[in-house]
Amino acid sequence: MAEFDFSALTPHERYNLVIGLVAPRPIALVTSMDAEGRVNAAPFSAFNYACVDPVLVTLGIANRPDARDPQSGLPTPKDTARNIRVRGEFVINVVDEALAEAMNVCAIDFPPGIDELAEAGLTTAPSSRVNVPRIAQAPASLECREVTTIEVGRSRIIVGEVLGVQIRDELIDPMGPYVRAEELHSIGRMNGAGNYVRTRDAFFKIPRIPYADWQRRKGVEP
Repeated sequence: MAEFDFSALTPHERYNLVIGLVAPRPIALVTSMDAEGRVNAAPFSAFNYACVDPVLVTLGIANRPDARDPQSGLPTPKDTARNIRVRGEFVINVVDEALAEAMNVCAIDFPPGIDELAEAGLTTAPSSRVNVPRIAQAPASLECREVTTIEVGRSRIIVGEVLGVQIRDELIDPMGPYVRAEELHSIGRMNGAGNYVRTRDAFFKIPRIPYADWQRRKGVEP
């Protein structure tokens, strides 16, 4: 079995290994807004929910590689991290199969002044609880407020509270309410070689086992 000492590897080598193992990962196509009101869109797969009371999500965003502010000398954050720090708000747009190609366009490192959403052929729609708009083509959007940003090394961990969600009507089962996840057709990020996975026709169920049932399986009466 191959063994890797992370202290002996470059950040990029560590990245290659970790993202190949922590997979599939949900993709957050994040919209944020700068101080002048310009909207930015960028995808991140270092993303997940952390808890539900309150509902907190986390985003891991690395600083720009080898870039520092010329005045302060501090590491330069990516646009999304900077915008969230300035505005304190952001929207996580869920990426489904139909949005995959546009999401990939938003990942291009465009020069300043280029509108990623326009380049990707996407439009925005007003959010209900934050000033940052959501992506109209997304099947669902989570409207978030920054709780805190933790800077560790060259990375930032952004913790956001989800204030509310917008979901297409056909994706809601009112009995829960539940999300009809098997109809959402979301995609996941795999390793760093441009690989993704579909969730269409990929669902299977493993019901949770009550302890009493587990005892019966082992021949022990509860």
